[in-house]
Amino acid sequence: MSGTITEHNLFKPRPSKAESKADITNHTARAIIGAEAERREAKTARLREARLEKEATRAAEPSSPKRRLAVARRRPGPST
Repeated sequence: MSGTITEHNLFKPRPSKAESKADITNHTARAIIGAEAERREAKTARLREARLEKEATRAAEPSSPKRRLAVARRRPGPST
């Protein structure tokens, strides 16, 4: 043996079966949540780039003059 035997290294504590399952579940859940977060951030970045590109092309185009809507006027009706 390379080291001296003490009460701390003689018997390695093993986690209980419930703790082991909890650790596995915790690790798996965190991996799933992390993957979802990465996909969400990638999608957000992709959509942001598309929006900025669209805004840049829209700003480069000359804007057409806006039409004014015709206002309906009252017609004089028959007098009573």
